[in-house]
Amino acid sequence: MIHQTTVKKEFRLTGLGLHTGRTVTVVVKPAPPDFGIVFRRTDCTNIITQPARAASIGETARGTTLGSGRHTIATIEHLMSALHGAQIDNAIIELDGGEIPILDGSSRPWMLQLTRVGSQELAAERKVYTISEPLHFEVKNTGSIYDVEPCDHFAVDCKIDFPNSVIGCQEATLENMTDYAAGIAPCRTFVFLHEIEPLLKLNLIKGGSLDNALVFVNKELSPRQLKRLEKTFNKDASHFKVHDGVLNTTDPFFSNEPARHKLLDFIGDIRLVGTTFNARFRIFKPGHKANVAFANYITNYTTNNPQ
Repeated sequence: MIHQTTVKKEFRLTGLGLHTGRTVTVVVKPAPPDFGIVFRRTDCTNIITQPARAASIGETARGTTLGSGRHTIATIEHLMSALHGAQIDNAIIELDGGEIPILDGSSRPWMLQLTRVGSQELAAERKVYTISEPLHFEVKNTGSIYDVEPCDHFAVDCKIDFPNSVIGCQEATLENMTDYAAGIAPCRTFVFLHEIEPLLKLNLIKGGSLDNALVFVNKELSPRQLKRLEKTFNKDASHFKVHDGVLNTTDPFFSNEPARHKLLDFIGDIRLVGTTFNARFRIFKPGHKANVAFANYITNYTTNNPQ
């Protein structure tokens, strides 16, 4: 029998929300068996509690958001991915704001803390759902495709396809969760330069910087663009150099880092089903909206086909 787990002791991390730009402190605490992953906003008059389940997801533009209305909990995917990667079944996530900090744009800071505090087994069996037949799911308006095949462990093959030369078509694979910490967790979120100003106008990415996202550029920067970048990132133009289509001062960790980051996001979003899987997921052009739609589909499938 594989036992359920939780964190051995609590830990906290503080940082800026990617979209709000506000400082938020997150405390990850141990939880009892069959509790699942539950988020709590402690900054509200009445503490808001939200189980991390697909049916509770509201907004999916540029992140996965629990709830709707005034008391949402935004950008949960990187923390959820780290919890899944560390195979933590139960945890209480308390935060004093409405968005999980972006930190360095990956799951690595969360994974480092989860590794540092360690996990403890609980007196209950882990819920693992074994897929016994091939499944196929498509999201027509995004072009996203999800195929599931029987497998004796959890594995993911991810393929992305962007209509430009700086990213283009890339693939990434997670064959076993033991590879997650080194091969997936460090991979940062990414954005195209031409998307930044529209996102700012939508009141998003206020906490974004060249330190927590890969910024891709598919053409030479003009003097006018450099001036806008100086204002956007509050940096002198000398900081902005494009190398192999990447604006950042640091190179990507992997040649296929965008595909690996999309895989990272999927690992967080699929954990919204509330169970772990023995299955191989083959995903094409994933995104948060499509991931959540797929997570709801799989939730319904497991409910209608109990084991």
